[in-house]
Amino acid sequence: MQESYPRRWWALGALAIALLTFGLDLTVMNVAMPTLAVELDASTSQLQWFSNAYTLVLAAALLPAGLLGDKLGPRRWLLTGLALFGVASIACAYADSAAQLIAARALLGVGAALMVPLSASMLTRMFQGAERGRAIAIWATAMSLGIPLGPVVGGWLLDNFWWGSVFLINVPLVVVGLVALALWLPSIQGERGTRLDIPGIALSSAGLVALTYGLVEAGDDGWTSTGALVPVTAGLALLIAFAWWQRTTAHPLVDLALFRSPGFLWGSTLATLATFTMMGAMFVLPQYFSAVNGTDAMQTGLRLLPMIGGLLVGVQVADRLRPAFGAKVVVGSGFVLTTIALLIGSTTEVGTGVTFTLTWLAILGVGFGATMAPSMDIALGALDQRKSGVGSAVTQAMRQVAGTFGVAMLGAVLNATYRSNVDVGGLPVDAATATKDSAEAGVRVADATGSDALLDSIHHAFVDGMSAMLWVCAGVGVVGAVLAVSLLPKQADDIEQREEATIDA
Repeated sequence: MQESYPRRWWALGALAIALLTFGLDLTVMNVAMPTLAVELDASTSQLQWFSNAYTLVLAAALLPAGLLGDKLGPRRWLLTGLALFGVASIACAYADSAAQLIAARALLGVGAALMVPLSASMLTRMFQGAERGRAIAIWATAMSLGIPLGPVVGGWLLDNFWWGSVFLINVPLVVVGLVALALWLPSIQGERGTRLDIPGIALSSAGLVALTYGLVEAGDDGWTSTGALVPVTAGLALLIAFAWWQRTTAHPLVDLALFRSPGFLWGSTLATLATFTMMGAMFVLPQYFSAVNGTDAMQTGLRLLPMIGGLLVGVQVADRLRPAFGAKVVVGSGFVLTTIALLIGSTTEVGTGVTFTLTWLAILGVGFGATMAPSMDIALGALDQRKSGVGSAVTQAMRQVAGTFGVAMLGAVLNATYRSNVDVGGLPVDAATATKDSAEAGVRVADATGSDALLDSIHHAFVDGMSAMLWVCAGVGVVGAVLAVSLLPKQADDIEQREEATIDA
């Protein structure tokens, strides 16, 4: 098959450029929120929907997008998704109101839902054996790099240009990707003629939207709030109904035989756990740098650069060591490094120097790089090429839910510890409420009142909360290490066996 696609490496390079936009968009909004609140006169609820619109639509569209690629060919719909992402980025940049930006962000979610699973589907068709491992490492790195790069790029753009530039940065990457992919991406036929699983599409989309929305609400209002419990319960019920329907229908959206493959099951699970720890760290670190260290957007982004460097090193080291030591050792060691970094980070104190922080961030990046790329390769390598779009979408949906769940759960740990430790005695009710609401709001109250004691209490309470949530992340890292060593299949390291074991659904 490799001889059929002589330009596959050029196509992969174009995919990597285009997929940087996906990771960038996940985190650049965090930096832009304060500016958007002022420029678009956005309420707190509207600010939340700037992120939620993208997240919910992405969750709803992932599995149908994968199905489109499998039925009608991944190339056409991948290019469509990339073009849609570019158009939506322009619409975001020039939105005149909060409502327009929310609508544009929803459109952005549709484009992303087409890009991610179908790009993975193309890789499983263009590359085989050892080449696929390297290709997926590049693909996973491109998406992952955008996550810590978002605050760096967003901070620099906001310091030097108007707010719309944080969205327009996607456009040149999209244009380059579109032109290059149109030239180099091979045309692959879909599997026409089979019936669409309309009930499956409806159940999966509604379930993922409800679950994701409930997790977002849990992060904002607490796990016991009605706004969180009702959608989470409904989402889980819908997904259980979806699984039942997939077992009974003659033409399922997702062939549940996927989960009988140890490679797909445990590769996807480990990639999901790695995403949980990464998104947890990316949730707390910008807040720590801003509220405790007093950095601006650009300085916050620059302090994440060691993580980016570590990630690149981790991917390369994992690729070189895996043939000699196997996936169990490499992925397990990656989780061990991740756990060590998080435990080091949990010892942070208010007066801790920046060198200490940058060091454990670099180690964290190495650990994440060493776990994500091989885990994704093992999962995607188990897919039947004819159904690789939906299979890739399932893996991405698991990671998407894990990231949202991680932010919600870890945010609850952070907030509970912070609110129980911060001392707001003597403050007016409004000031006390604002201080307990977030550390950054508390810092503004302390600055306005000139209270050094309040500022010191905020710093110590936030660092205590960060330490607590990093301990939780470290626990997830331990689980990942144990699962990798005990449950990753041995045939994941044998190229010929891995190809023979590919699911024929």
